[in-house]
Amino acid sequence: MPNIQSAKKKMRKDVVRTQNNAKYLNAIEKAIKALFKFKTGEVNEDKVKKTVSLIDKAAKRKVVHKNKAARLKSRISKLRSKKK
Repeated sequence: MPNIQSAKKKMRKDVVRTQNNAKYLNAIEKAIKALFKFKTGEVNEDKVKKTVSLIDKAAKRKVVHKNKAARLKSRISKLRSKKK
């Protein structure tokens, strides 16, 4: 446990930030899993756009590194082109 007041405050803020980051990560994970469950030719363009949007928002807020975001979006677009 921290003794200094500023360290205590930082610890409180870190807990809240971790929870907020987890929300973004869980949303991305669920969206990607849902896309990969579709069979050939059933990929919904709206779901793809929403997933890419979620990934972009997480990268913008630095929850996910920009290179990881690019990699995830690339895999999704590859999935879309493969399933057509």
